[in-house]
Amino acid sequence: MKKTWITGLLLSLSAAVAFAQAPTKVKAGWVAAVDQIALPIALERGYFEKEGLDVEIARPYATGVDALNALQAGETQLVQVGVPMIGAVLRGMDLVAVGNYTGNAAKFGSDGTLAMVAGKDSGITKDLKTLKGKKIAASFGTINHLYTLAVLEKAGLTTQDVTLVNTPPPDMTVALLSKGIDAFACWDPVPIVALKDVPGAVEVSRGGDLIASVGYNVGTRDWVAKNGATVEKFLAAVSAADQWMRANPKAAAQVATRWIPGLKPEVAETAMQFNVQQSDRRLSANSYRALHSAQDRLHKGGFIKSTFDVNKHLEPKYIVNVMQKRPELFKDLPPIPANAAIGANYTFKP
Repeated sequence: MKKTWITGLLLSLSAAVAFAQAPTKVKAGWVAAVDQIALPIALERGYFEKEGLDVEIARPYATGVDALNALQAGETQLVQVGVPMIGAVLRGMDLVAVGNYTGNAAKFGSDGTLAMVAGKDSGITKDLKTLKGKKIAASFGTINHLYTLAVLEKAGLTTQDVTLVNTPPPDMTVALLSKGIDAFACWDPVPIVALKDVPGAVEVSRGGDLIASVGYNVGTRDWVAKNGATVEKFLAAVSAADQWMRANPKAAAQVATRWIPGLKPEVAETAMQFNVQQSDRRLSANSYRALHSAQDRLHKGGFIKSTFDVNKHLEPKYIVNVMQKRPELFKDLPPIPANAAIGANYTFKP
């Protein structure tokens, strides 16, 4: 009888330990872009597992708009998005950004993963004024749209001087090849693919610190508030993946070929060279300024009717905790200047 009781107790304790050690499930979403590849890297290299997380990654979405639609539908709990967050918040979606997936916490400008490519017979050269009167593709409400506006501004042009065509990234290269457009702006790998696949295509602009990259780990306010410990573990895992990627760009490019449909190794390696230059999960005052500046540009251009207080939709405490507890994950990055460093209760003032 006593032996049976002890055996039962041991089994109960064993079950309790197993339950306590069961990993926390998280559904994560991302866009088919090389600058988002740290998410799959964290899965492949076991960083999520080390943090006690069981992360399921959704198929790569075409744009951040699609990723946010999936988040709203309950398909995911955390997604990697940038500019589309602005439109979603203005439409009433209560979102908070908890960390960067791309950008540069140490400075404001960071757009090296974006480029504009023009067709051979378009008449467009590196003299950006030649964009006048041309048909330019961008995905409205995304970071490539924002970059297009910045390129036009640098050229001294406005949207009235060109024809903007709302085009999803997967269709851009075909549109350029068929001469349905004269040029497009997009994130990697799309521009690199076009330069290889469209005879005579030319790179009109690459990066240039024209804008600050707006790319965040985003969740609904309610889910994030209820799962703070999970969010912190998630950010630690992807920060570890970022660091590995920065140290191993060629190997990281190979991971990208397994996750982004149709991505060739040589294209992935080229794109990764740009990506590792702004793979920084940290938040700083520059991250707030980036979001504020993005919506300000869209508002002035008439693409959005109103703006919001960025302080209400950036929640820094989770990544700040990771930065304080796990400084080794960021030791290879440039230090954040004192005037851009933030704490858990930071308030941005434009």
